[in-house]
Amino acid sequence: MKQSIHLYKASLFKSLAHPLRLAILDALRDGEKTVTQLQELTGGEQATISQHLTVLRTHHFITFRKEGTLAYYRNEDPEVYIFLDLGRQLYERQLNRYRKEIDAQVVRR
Repeated sequence: MKQSIHLYKASLFKSLAHPLRLAILDALRDGEKTVTQLQELTGGEQATISQHLTVLRTHHFITFRKEGTLAYYRNEDPEVYIFLDLGRQLYERQLNRYRKEIDAQVVRR
C-alpha cells in the first residue's frame, strides 16, 4: 500500500525535524560521543539531549554502547548524512537565490 510508505516517510522526517537532533547527528559524523561531549558540541541541556537521543535511537539513526557508567553514542545509518548534506545543498541554493533577488532589487533602486 502506497500510504504506508508515506506514513513511514512522514515519521522519518518528523524524527529529523528538530535543530538539536540535526546538531547531534552532525556531532556524531566523526565518531562516537558521550552525552557530556554532545552537550559541549551542541549547547543543549543534558535532559533535552537525552530526550532527542531517544527519538534518534527509536528511528535507528543512532545506537550506543556502555563502558562503565558512560554511554557512547554513534551513528547507526551513515546514509542519513547523504540526506542531511542534500538539505544543506538545498539551503545554500535557496540562500543564493535570495541574495540574487536582493541584489537585483538594490540595483533597481
